[in-house]
Amino acid sequence: MLNTISHGAPGAAPTVLIVHGLFGSARNWGVIAKRLADRGRVVAVDQRNHGGSPWYDTHSYPDMAADLAKVIEAEGGPVDVVGHSMGGKAAMVLALTRPELVRRLVVADIAPVGYGHSQQQFIDAMRAVDLSRVTKRSDASAQLAERVEDTTLQAFFTQSLDVSGKRWLLNLDTLEREMPKILGFPQVSGRFDGPALFLTGAQSTYVQPEHRETIRTLFPRARFAKIPGAGHWLHADKPREFEASVRVFLDG
Repeated sequence: MLNTISHGAPGAAPTVLIVHGLFGSARNWGVIAKRLADRGRVVAVDQRNHGGSPWYDTHSYPDMAADLAKVIEAEGGPVDVVGHSMGGKAAMVLALTRPELVRRLVVADIAPVGYGHSQQQFIDAMRAVDLSRVTKRSDASAQLAERVEDTTLQAFFTQSLDVSGKRWLLNLDTLEREMPKILGFPQVSGRFDGPALFLTGAQSTYVQPEHRETIRTLFPRARFAKIPGAGHWLHADKPREFEASVRVFLDG
């Protein structure tokens, strides 16, 4: 079972399941999860090979969707699901293959398509950190700065660092080997007829107009919205606006 962090108590609204993206964790979503918990229970997961969840030799979207299904079944589902980037793809595969477990779906800044960019440079950067010289997160950030210019990304990556244990809470070997699957999207024959919101950052290029036909084929009730001034990390760039958009959709 995946490691989870829960907020709030069961209320009038259905439970919300939050699914992070690549190199992320449930902890990254703490502020938004706590704020949404005024509606009812919110559960954020560490996906496989991330955070406190088990490490496996595989990292495919059917695997991740099956992991999420077990969490939802343990919660007594169905639930509302919010997934960002890789987590959005996992959430989409869950909704397409186990639609009875998903009430409403929010997909944050990702489409059900393959992407050509690489994340290898970030795996290389984390591997290059000499953990023997790290006594606090800022030590790791300083080393990451040699390969990763963006200070926001430096801070993001170090959230997955166990400083005292001197290890990354990421299965970098599996993530590297399975990267083609992570960047791709599997052939799925199902369809999700429930409400779906595809929420994107206005400054992001991950979801293009040409993706909409594919999205609507798989998610006939899909709605689209953009958050001005936000990029791919829209929940971090504009957390209040992201929360408000999700809240309106889930309560609709």
